[in-house]
Amino acid sequence: MDGAPEIELKLRLPPGAAASVLRHPLLHDFAAALPRRERLRAVYFDALDDRLAAAGVFLRVRREGARWVQGLKVAAASSPGALSTRTELEMDRGRHARPPLPDPAQWRDTPWQAVLDDALAAGLAARFATDIRRTTVPVRFADGTEAHVAVDLGTLSDGRPPPLSIAELEIELATGDLRTLFRFAQTLALDLPLAIEPRSKAERGFALAQRAAPHPVRAEAVLIDPAADAATARRTILEGCLRQLVANGDGLLRNDDVEWVHQMRIATRRLRACLSLLRETRPPERLDAVVADARWLARSLAPARDLDVLVTATLPQLRASLRGNRAQQGVVDAFTARAERARGQARAAARAAVAAPRYTQLVLGAGALAVAPSRATPAAAPPPRVPPVLRYADDLVRRRHRKLRHFGAGLAHAAADARHEVRLAAKRLRYVTEFFASLFPRKSARAYRRALVRLQDALGERNDAGVALRLAAAIDGPESAVVHLFHQWAARRERPAHRAMMRRWTAFAVGPRLSGRA
Repeated sequence: MDGAPEIELKLRLPPGAAASVLRHPLLHDFAAALPRRERLRAVYFDALDDRLAAAGVFLRVRREGARWVQGLKVAAASSPGALSTRTELEMDRGRHARPPLPDPAQWRDTPWQAVLDDALAAGLAARFATDIRRTTVPVRFADGTEAHVAVDLGTLSDGRPPPLSIAELEIELATGDLRTLFRFAQTLALDLPLAIEPRSKAERGFALAQRAAPHPVRAEAVLIDPAADAATARRTILEGCLRQLVANGDGLLRNDDVEWVHQMRIATRRLRACLSLLRETRPPERLDAVVADARWLARSLAPARDLDVLVTATLPQLRASLRGNRAQQGVVDAFTARAERARGQARAAARAAVAAPRYTQLVLGAGALAVAPSRATPAAAPPPRVPPVLRYADDLVRRRHRKLRHFGAGLAHAAADARHEVRLAAKRLRYVTEFFASLFPRKSARAYRRALVRLQDALGERNDAGVALRLAAAIDGPESAVVHLFHQWAARRERPAHRAMMRRWTAFAVGPRLSGRA
């Protein structure tokens, strides 16, 4: 017994918008039956150390009408963006006045028996409860796709105040084309204040029960099956990029830790690098819109990250270089206060972008690309031979490597603009090597990426100095005292920074090549 898949889009909405969703003309156009309303009260169980949740396994009993239903859900790691994919098992538990304890008969002979038996032996306990009023509308689209649109309003509580409010829209696929659901959600999001909800109720419940503070999410290691084709590999990469992007979006909205902006910006860059790999395989009218939205998000995040670096890294370095000169340190201190104000404004703008409808459209549009098949070839043309994934990755790395060597040929005497091109080429090559690292010999991949990262860091250090000058001039004026100090500081660092950059360029240029070919 392996369970049935549950595939749905999950979106957050303000509680007051629920009625607008249910009255939306699009929902009425595709409704296949009258709305159904029900109250769903559920209790989630786990060992006190939440070992089931850590394994992505969620066990609950839920009252549906007069009966209790035991549910077992197992999250799939490949769900991109707003898409949630889970395996679900359900067992009727009959009529009870109180929530019945979990019955281990449900998970016998399933792939999750061992972890559930282990939690049962450790002692299952109620960890939190949900009380949801759900309105469900079955819909049928012109292409035959069928789904259930559910609006959930209610609370989630672990017994300690205050409870967590729940207001969300779920669009669950019954049968048909998943892309139709993405297009439906995108159209609704044009008129309604829908936001991406990356976490299930169970995930939010365990976070509440643990009182766990969220942490910025770094890029995950991409594991590509060597037997896969290039299209599958690109899809795997895109899903990973979306997971990192969405996971950091909520944290950026709620927390001032500079790492949220940093990881969000990295995720956006990785997403853009991945989208460039889809150019020949997706319809341009859909890909171009996602590319434009990703570029907009990158521009929206850039000032916040640049000012974070200025305030938390560059200005402290500048001040430290002025030891013994209190007057000049005072200039830096006064400027730091003004830079902090600019930084706050930039962070507010970054948050506004993540909260904007365009960000929702970006995630939904990229999610649709992740589930879409590659563009069909006209019947008159012979079907293309999909290259083996290793050959595809190898050719891609070689092309990006040659491009970096070309841009870096004159690095010793390059002006700032030319160094910037080298830095961008190094960044694009780094993302490609990270995407496909699992396909190459581990030792050579690690050595190649280390040399590339060291080069990128040296180029980035010089770029940070230029960015600092630009920001200081924008905040205080090009003739200000702090800009003058930055010029002096940059001049003192120029020669050693140049030598370090060239050493790292040489180490990369003459170092090991990355190749999977025999």
